[in-house]
Amino acid sequence: MSPSQTITHRSRRRLAATSTTRPPTQHPTVAVEFERSTSRTASRKTWHPPVVSSNGLTITLPIPPSINHQYATVNGRRVLSSAGRAYKTQVGHHVWLALVQSPFKVTLLDQLLSEPLVISINFFFASSLRRDLDGGLKITQDSVCEGLGINDNRIVETHLYKHVDKASPRIELSLSTRAPSSTLP
Repeated sequence: MSPSQTITHRSRRRLAATSTTRPPTQHPTVAVEFERSTSRTASRKTWHPPVVSSNGLTITLPIPPSINHQYATVNGRRVLSSAGRAYKTQVGHHVWLALVQSPFKVTLLDQLLSEPLVISINFFFASSLRRDLDGGLKITQDSVCEGLGINDNRIVETHLYKHVDKASPRIELSLSTRAPSSTLP
């Protein structure tokens, strides 16, 4: 069985086993933080509900920890910090919940597992000078792809944008299949 077939099998099994009313089992602290973050942001007009289509996903997510808080040094090795792990778990569950509640879940998962992918991330920071644009790319990309059960090496195109929204810092992310390129005559 090839690696992509293994991923497909695991993703399909996970999709079939997941309830559509709640995310998969999660660590209690992460569940509480997830509930807090969604309840704080539910009333904000800038946070949009997830949109899942047959060839893509658009979702609003919280800002990840800064790069200085994503990693810790343990016994001389750089490892993902507890804040980084909590963020990845939170985002993974949020993405998976959006997927399982969609009527396009099987079609989208098949597309994401078989086509090259494009990711577009709009960062809305509280200040334009406090955060680097690329500091949240890796953890966000990993979190979303792990939540969907796909390998992030399928992403062949990345678009990053930086905006300021003091009232509602967030990420607006879009993951879709790459449109076929036109061939030159």
